[in-house]
Amino acid sequence: MEPLEKKISRWRFTEKEREMRIKVLFDKTALNNNLRAGWGVSFLVDGKVLFDTGEKGEWLFENMRSLGVNVDQIETIVISHDHWDHWGGLWDLLRQRKGMPVYICPNFSREFKDKAEKSGASLVETEKLTQISENIFSTGEIPGAYHGKYMAEQAIILKTRNGLTIITGCAHPGIIKIVEKVKHQFPGEPVYFVLGGFHLMESDKRAIEIAAENFKKMDVIKAGPTHCSGSQAEEIFKRCYEGNFVSIKAGQEMEV
Repeated sequence: MEPLEKKISRWRFTEKEREMRIKVLFDKTALNNNLRAGWGVSFLVDGKVLFDTGEKGEWLFENMRSLGVNVDQIETIVISHDHWDHWGGLWDLLRQRKGMPVYICPNFSREFKDKAEKSGASLVETEKLTQISENIFSTGEIPGAYHGKYMAEQAIILKTRNGLTIITGCAHPGIIKIVEKVKHQFPGEPVYFVLGGFHLMESDKRAIEIAAENFKKMDVIKAGPTHCSGSQAEEIFKRCYEGNFVSIKAGQEMEV
């Protein structure tokens, strides 16, 4: 079997690095009243890789229409973890796009896998670092916990000329653990931007401050906590990151 380090080196030097665009399709707040907001997140990368699908398909499709997103151009769906607010829109998408590759963690529930397969998904289980598209990767399954129970989760990594961008769903394994894992998977690569759910809404102020301090120690250039990060975490990261803090809202588009 080809060593992981050799694979990463091959990916790194044979594919042209460029900037990518991230469009926020769903989040707890929106740029305007024409867009639906709710629980969960959904991010579209370069118009073709969809990371999570928010809590409800009807709302996701409304936002896609408002934002001019053509569902037929989406090539791949990645679901961060097995929670309703991250796969809620998946079933409507699969009704329209049967056979779509859907990347999941191996430890998603049997119930989810059976429903996804019956809905027409072509499931891909990401045990380890997995290339999804050109310069887009899954971290592979990272062990985490939610209310005392095991919770498998994956994040996605975008490799661009600016460095690595990490998009998280809820960060149940711990946001610092996820960033550390990515830095281990791509040694020597700068981390340009980390955004998504940081799952700090139940953490105390000092724990959040330590997380923000660790981001700085790991040389993360930009931070965009949203969803389950909590308002206190957003304020703390905003103070810590100042001009490099990014407020995430549905309808927003970013270049990384």
